Amino acid sequence: MSKAAELAALIGSQSALSNRNLVINGAFQCSQRGTSTTGAGFLVDRFELNINNTDNIAITQSQDSSGPSGFANSWKILATTAESAVAADERVRFRQNIEGQNLQQFAFGTSAAKSMTLSFYVKSNKTGTYAVNLEQDDASRVIGSTYAISSADTWEFKTITVGGDTSGTINDDNGAGLILSWYLLAGSNYTATDNTSYGASADGKQAYGHSTTWGQATNDNFFITGVQLELGEQATPFEHRSFGDELARCQRYYFEINWDANERPLGAYYNSSRSVCTQSFHVQMRTDPTVTSTFAAGGLQSDYSNEHCFRWYGNQQQISVSSAKADAEM
Repeated sequence: MSKAAELAALIGSQSALSNRNLVINGAFQCSQRGTSTTGAGFLVDRFELNINNTDNIAITQSQDSSGPSGFANSWKILATTAESAVAADERVRFRQNIEGQNLQQFAFGTSAAKSMTLSFYVKSNKTGTYAVNLEQDDASRVIGSTYAISSADTWEFKTITVGGDTSGTINDDNGAGLILSWYLLAGSNYTATDNTSYGASADGKQAYGHSTTWGQATNDNFFITGVQLELGEQATPFEHRSFGDELARCQRYYFEINWDANERPLGAYYNSSRSVCTQSFHVQMRTDPTVTSTFAAGGLQSDYSNEHCFRWYGNQQQISVSSAKADAEM
C-alpha cells in the first residue's frame, strides 16, 4: 500500500493516526508471567488460551522470538500430544476481551453503528480454514468469519471486516464489551449454525465454517502476531507502540513484581506485634484485583487491595515480601 493510499484509508475510515489499535499487546511484546507454559490460561499478556472437553491433546504456549518483517515476537501454540478424534463438544480457542468503555466510538445499538476491521499475521504447519468471531458480551450477540491458511509454515496477513450492529449493545463500563475469539479445534457443536450476520449468541455459531484438523497430529503449531482491531472498513498498517506503553496497558489487568533483598515495599511499624507494608500499582487496575503474595519471612495476617494499591499486615514486627501478583483480568 502506498503512503497516499494509507492516508486515504485512514481518512476514509475516520481513524486516528495513533491510538487506532484496540487490541492490547498485539505484537506480543509483553509476557509478565514468563515465556512458556503448559496448558490453558494466560501466558502472554491479555491473550487467554481455552481448552475445553478434550480427551488427549496437550498444548504448550510460548512467547516466540520470531515474526514477519517488522515484528520481533509472536505467540506460539504447539500440540505436544495429538487429539485422536474431535468429539462434538471439544474445542481449543484463544481470545482477548476488550473493555466496553474503549468501544463507544462504534455506536452499536444505534442507526450510526460503524464497521470494524480485524487484521493479523498468522503461520501454521496445518493449512485449512479457521474460524474467528466477535461477540458482544453485554447483548449476547455474535458475528463470525473464516480465514484460510494457504501455505504451510509461511507468514500470511489476514483481514476481516464486519459491519456495525444497529441492534447490539456495548455498555460503557470496564466489563468485556467485545470478545475476540480465534478457533484452532472445534467439534460439531460449535460449527453448525451460520454466524455471518449478527444474531443471538449460540454454541453453534462460535466456529461456523471451521474445518481444519489442527491438533490431530503431534507438533501441529500455530503462530500469530500483529493483531489489530480498528474503526472502519480498511486495515491500516499495524500500530507499533513502545514497550513501556504496551506494558502499562497490560498492567491494568495483571501486575507482577518480584523484589530482591534490597527492594522491598515501603513498610511501617504499627505496634509491638504488627507491621504493615503497602505497594502502589504502576497504573490504576481495571477493578479491585485478586492479590497473591510470597513472604520470605513473617506471617500474613490479612491483606487489602483496590485498583490503586495493595497492603499486607504482618503478625510480627518485621515482614519480608519477595513477590506479589495482582490479577484483574476479565
